[in-house]
Amino acid sequence: MALELTDANFEELVLKSDKPVLVDFWAAWCGPCRMLAPIVEELGKDYGDKVVIGKVDVDANQKYAAQYGVRNIPTVLIFKGGEVIEKQVGVAPKKTYAEKLDAAL
Repeated sequence: MALELTDANFEELVLKSDKPVLVDFWAAWCGPCRMLAPIVEELGKDYGDKVVIGKVDVDANQKYAAQYGVRNIPTVLIFKGGEVIEKQVGVAPKKTYAEKLDAAL
């Protein structure tokens, strides 16, 4: 299951992680975000403890969405070593995210 990321825990769980981290920036009112949610959950199951999967509700936690220039949701960022290495705006097939995670491993 995806971790609930907040402004308070983002640095610890994402930026200081020793594993690649997929972060889904979303909001409850966003239709495409709801389409992406099951894909994100599947990726969490597929990759297990090899990667960290997390979600940021941009309505409740705006600091890092603003810091990383998230203007449209859903936006998925993949971090490695505290840096953004991949970005996907909008909903894409599961394979797209899997390929980006594979490249980060």
